[in-house]
Amino acid sequence: MVTTAPEPTATENPPRRRRNWRPWLLRLALAAGSGVVFYLAFAPRSLWWLAPIGFAGFAFALRGRRLWGGLGYGFAFGFAFYLPLLFWLQDFLGVQFGPWPWLGLSAALAAYLAVGAALCTLVARLPWSPVWMSMILIATETPRAWFPFGGFPWGRVAFSQSEGAFLPLASVGGAPLVGFAVVLTGFAVPSLVARLRRRNWRGSILPATGVVLPIVAGLALWPTIGTAAQTGSLTVATVQGNAPDVGIGLMEEQDTIRANHLAQSERLAQQVHSGAVPQPDLVVWPESVTELRGPDPALDATVADVGAPALIGTIYRAGAPGETQNSEVVWNPATGPGERYSKQELVPFSEYVPARAIAQWVTPFVNGFYDMTPGDAPAVLDVAGTKVTTPICYEIAYDYVARQGVQQGAQLIVLPTNTAWFGTSGMSQQQLAIARLRAVEHSRAVVVSATSGVSALVAPDGQILQSTSEFTAASLVGRVPLRDTTTLSDRLGAWTEYGQVGAALAAVLAGLVVRLRTRRAGAENTTRATGAG
Repeated sequence: MVTTAPEPTATENPPRRRRNWRPWLLRLALAAGSGVVFYLAFAPRSLWWLAPIGFAGFAFALRGRRLWGGLGYGFAFGFAFYLPLLFWLQDFLGVQFGPWPWLGLSAALAAYLAVGAALCTLVARLPWSPVWMSMILIATETPRAWFPFGGFPWGRVAFSQSEGAFLPLASVGGAPLVGFAVVLTGFAVPSLVARLRRRNWRGSILPATGVVLPIVAGLALWPTIGTAAQTGSLTVATVQGNAPDVGIGLMEEQDTIRANHLAQSERLAQQVHSGAVPQPDLVVWPESVTELRGPDPALDATVADVGAPALIGTIYRAGAPGETQNSEVVWNPATGPGERYSKQELVPFSEYVPARAIAQWVTPFVNGFYDMTPGDAPAVLDVAGTKVTTPICYEIAYDYVARQGVQQGAQLIVLPTNTAWFGTSGMSQQQLAIARLRAVEHSRAVVVSATSGVSALVAPDGQILQSTSEFTAASLVGRVPLRDTTTLSDRLGAWTEYGQVGAALAAVLAGLVVRLRTRRAGAENTTRATGAG
């Protein structure tokens, strides 16, 4: 009698098929490669058009993925973007300290993009899905600027657009609108390609609009970007005294930095007296180039020699015992120091150390390091008969600092900064790119005064009028327009950002509802089919 093995029943598990690893690996490579393309759009390169291309590649990697897939591909995109963008941290800390702060910060920031990408998968089935997905990604920039330790807004999408078609949108909706336009241009591409492949010409209209409209809108706004003086103009001089290129070793070079800037101010005064350069109305020193504990006869003499009011970047220690602030002080050539602005957004692990017991593992600043005290007043000063707003260094990346100043009547933006810590890694150019975006956003000229470069005079349309090289002693003297116009971006304030965040949250909720209904309908259909069988 011949017996045969029974055939497997429907309830038995079939043999497990080997999963094909190639599709997800290719998607992972596409996501990471797209992050690198996005990075290449940032200064010091002028490749702004690479940003939407990078997001188009990222959108292809996310297409058809579920929540966990989106999380993984989003992290790969973000990590590949932030690693090269923030490499200046290695120039700052030096190889002897290891890569962990650089890697840790890059991973933490990539996590925000990972969460955003995961949420994008929830709205992929909604009508106009590229719009909602773009809003979600830009919405992740809001908590990133808040948490943890005051946030880290460096590397926002808009900061890649210091020139090009999208830049004029800053005058309407600031950095949030510029970033949204860039991401939408890229995220609409996969939908457009899919419909064109199916020859769905009518269905191609909406994604085609998403690709084209942001660019056209930006170009159409260019003629509205004013640069003319409205309330006069000001001859401004910057003092770039230079500093040693020693990274974290600058902690021991404060006396050298002060001496260099006193010497460069003396050279500037000689040029003014000889008629080689015009008499300035305002002189701007960089951030934290001297300590201020009380009267300073050397600074009094230097400012008096140039013969113009000055904004002096100081480490201010003249207050209560233990109180140290990063401040800009108005210095009158006749009466000496006057009003000052103190930095509100201090850099964690650099200007103050949170969670010291943990921080000692990731920062060299803990032992013997004092915490600075943040300021609590808007960045507005009256100097040279002009109201100016003075975000200090890192603060230019925060929307509210310059906006508050402009809303309180500032006619000029002054950015004192000390980027000598970061070598020639590109950090200084990245910061200058942010300043150019702020110029358009607020319709104000920007004066960048850097310790070792890049110092620059920027027109209200973001164009660089003059600039210096890095790690050289130099001064810039030029005429900048004063303006009092209020852009739509200034009038809307943070509502552009909050509106996008609200719309993104609403889209996520709608996507969850659609997904639950789809699952419920699928379960009901399965039940009916089983019953019918």
